[in-house]
Amino acid sequence: MKLYYFPGACSLSPHIVALEAGIPLQLEKTDIKTKLTESGADFGQINPKGYVPTLVLDNGEILTEGTAIVQYLADLKPESGLAPANGTLPRYRLQEMLGYINSELHKNYSPLFNPDTPEAARAACESYLLRRYQLIENALAKQPWLLGEQFTVADVYLFTVTNWAGHVGLDLSRFTALAAFQQRVASRPAVQAALEAEGLLSKAA
Repeated sequence: MKLYYFPGACSLSPHIVALEAGIPLQLEKTDIKTKLTESGADFGQINPKGYVPTLVLDNGEILTEGTAIVQYLADLKPESGLAPANGTLPRYRLQEMLGYINSELHKNYSPLFNPDTPEAARAACESYLLRRYQLIENALAKQPWLLGEQFTVADVYLFTVTNWAGHVGLDLSRFTALAAFQQRVASRPAVQAALEAEGLLSKAA
């Protein structure tokens, strides 16, 4: 399978998940501004949505959206424990958390990356993110991982998104449990390998 990625973007999440599960992936770096891949291909022809991550399956089908890709990869190796079994309540808890990270955290970082975002809008985004991170902080103050004792793809997604805070100047220092969580995830061998492969090792949280 091939993963189209951009260093440090949300595509880092399935990259880490694949390494955690022991699933070999071919990586192709993609310029999300020019929409050209490392090999010179037109990324818009590969994924009309125009953004990473994009996974090309062994049969040639294209799978998009990070939350879908990480569950697909985890289900290829259920023994990894990266996702609870389908049809169980814990699986729906996983999807609940993936949805929360996607809509409440991930998307609200976008304006902070745009230098043209008005200061008032930036302040509103920052305030919103801090409120949403409080729920995460409360959970991590009681347990090591988002779903309890088991490390899952939701933890990988949260780690990836939260690493953006330093790049956009979002101060998360009040969230001590979150900071400890980021360090726990960063120390995992698969995470180190993904960060190194993407040239991000010195930038990890």
